[in-house]
Amino acid sequence: MRRLWTPAWIARHVAMVVLVVGFLGLGWWQISRATAGNSLSWGYAVEWPIFAGFVVYVWWREVKLARRRVAEADAPPADPAVEPVPAVTTGSRPAVRRPVRVSRAPATGDVVEDTDLAAYNHYLSWLNANPGARPGDYPG
Repeated sequence: MRRLWTPAWIARHVAMVVLVVGFLGLGWWQISRATAGNSLSWGYAVEWPIFAGFVVYVWWREVKLARRRVAEADAPPADPAVEPVPAVTTGSRPAVRRPVRVSRAPATGDVVEDTDLAAYNHYLSWLNANPGARPGDYPG
């Protein structure tokens, strides 16, 4: 695939190889230290190869994603008269859509007064008017 041999991708491939070789080398160094008597190095001897595996995993995912994007770009365009149905597959990312503005229109007709809400608002206004009062002092 030619698109994976651009300068940016060559840098990624080189970085992956350098990191994997470096991490495996550090793991080997920790194994040599652990066999010399440093018991803490056994943990690091296991940890460095895991880091190398993670680098390979991330590189593989990026290559796979780039190949998928190329395949989608090379696909023939769909018929504009037919609206495509989005395919939902396991592991696919949901499409990010633009937000929809909804205009708010005032309610028309008779407004029904909520008596509980009116009583609570009266209680709050009384508390605001009497800052030193306790809730038990409310006369209503």
